[in-house]
Amino acid sequence: MTIILTNDDGIDAPGIQALLQAVEGKTIMVAPQGQLSGCGHQVTAHSPIHVDRRSESEYAVGGTPADCVRIALNHVCPKPDLVLSGINAGGNLGVDVYISGTVAAVREAAMHGIPGIAISHWMKKPWEIDWDLATRWTSRVLADLLKRESKPGCFWNVNLPHLAPGSAEPEIVFCRPSTQPLPVIYRREGEYFHYVGEYGNRDRAAGTDVDVCFGGNIAVTEISL
Repeated sequence: MTIILTNDDGIDAPGIQALLQAVEGKTIMVAPQGQLSGCGHQVTAHSPIHVDRRSESEYAVGGTPADCVRIALNHVCPKPDLVLSGINAGGNLGVDVYISGTVAAVREAAMHGIPGIAISHWMKKPWEIDWDLATRWTSRVLADLLKRESKPGCFWNVNLPHLAPGSAEPEIVFCRPSTQPLPVIYRREGEYFHYVGEYGNRDRAAGTDVDVCFGGNIAVTEISL
């Protein structure tokens, strides 16, 4: 397989290196030059996009994740077998798919008829992410998903749980995405509003991806354009 790797944390983020270790086949990394978390499906159309070719298989793009996929499909590798985005440092559960640059990358791929999988890792403060563990879990998920026939106009959204050391191996659970909003809470200081909503306090209705991931398992949802 020929696989495009991208993310929204930037080409030097540890998550994309963990993702690289989890895949087999020819990989081409086309990722943003810097941190663009939460940029959604923003694209650059009215200014030039700088591309730094770091090696035969690595391109650092001065644009968004969606820009990266557009450039990859039009100028780097027109017909990849798959686009993978992640591993994002932070969850992209439920309605996060509308906010996430990580997810936007594979949505852009799906628009062009290319299968895609977005992978994120929920962060439970104050724990640190074990990227070696994330690589192992991602390998398991990919082994499962790549056996499945991809549906036109659909892509997979995967969220890894954040478990205490020594916890049982998580199960892969196919579930529905939550449709409930994130906690919308601000602290006001004069004319400034500071977002203080706690991600871990969001609604976790039974059977949703939020509930599955917060409950210690790997949440997999199929998203349609």
